Amino acid sequence: MKAHRRVRFAPRQMAAFEDAEICRDMLENVPVALCVVDLQKRIVFWSSGAERVTGHLRHEVLGHSCIAEPLLHCDQPGCEFCDEHCPVACAMKTSQAVDSSGFLRHKDGHEVPVRIRAVPVYNQHRSIIGALSTFEELQAGISRERGEGNASSPDYEDHVTGVASRAMMQAHLQAKLASLSPGNYSHWVFLVKVQGLAHFRASLGTEAASSLLRLMVRTVESCLWISDVVGRWSDDQFLLLVDGHREEGLEALRARIRRMLAAEGIEWWGERRSLPVLIVATAAESGDTVESIVQRLHKLLPGGSGCVPGDAGCAGGSAGS
Repeated sequence: MKAHRRVRFAPRQMAAFEDAEICRDMLENVPVALCVVDLQKRIVFWSSGAERVTGHLRHEVLGHSCIAEPLLHCDQPGCEFCDEHCPVACAMKTSQAVDSSGFLRHKDGHEVPVRIRAVPVYNQHRSIIGALSTFEELQAGISRERGEGNASSPDYEDHVTGVASRAMMQAHLQAKLASLSPGNYSHWVFLVKVQGLAHFRASLGTEAASSLLRLMVRTVESCLWISDVVGRWSDDQFLLLVDGHREEGLEALRARIRRMLAAEGIEWWGERRSLPVLIVATAAESGDTVESIVQRLHKLLPGGSGCVPGDAGCAGGSAGS
């Protein structure tokens, strides 16, 4: 096996990289999301990768404090990153590199699951003057990779939210059910019902309702694996087809999705707008059909009768706006 040669720069070559502006320009243009804060947690550096992942442009965050406007928070209820658990604060306090997981607040309002790595930054006297952190998306491109190659077709994609259509979800469910054997509960199905959507749309308009639905979809997707499927089942309902082979239990996942959706909202004409949701779930069983699962989910809803919106004889429309 041929040995790899280490690349060495001559002193004259290295001198070209000692210019602070050149170094800053190189770091600002790397695709990795980089952020540097000072001891007061004011953002002093923000790379193009950070702009891409967060949606926040450089001029919008430089000089701002991540304490006053927290961009990151952890995935534990009631635990904000901007306290003693903050990886940036830990790196500066302990002089050690810190590796953690959490959620980043995107400019559009949804949360992005990320891996955060923070290291202390020293001056020439070896005194800590701040911290550098990187954040890497854990589920980048979940929506883009879900399809079966034809998901961009209008028949297979909901035109408002970009997730699978009702027809596509039926196909996914039928395929999963066909693979089940007796005693196999490896697939979970969730139903997310958005309450008050019709009134919200009538009061604020179609675009406001569509923006809120898109935000909700992205938030739900951030809770799921790339192999899971989200689809719009009716105007105010979404189905989630979830792989049950995970340490997190069905009820724990349901509670986490509900918690994250409860924290979401859109800014519309200067006010924060949101809607409550109902979430029910069931495990798919051998012998189930698409109809039996959907009826079971609707019976789990408060006052549920098993009547399925979009089906003949049941009030309610199909996905439309």
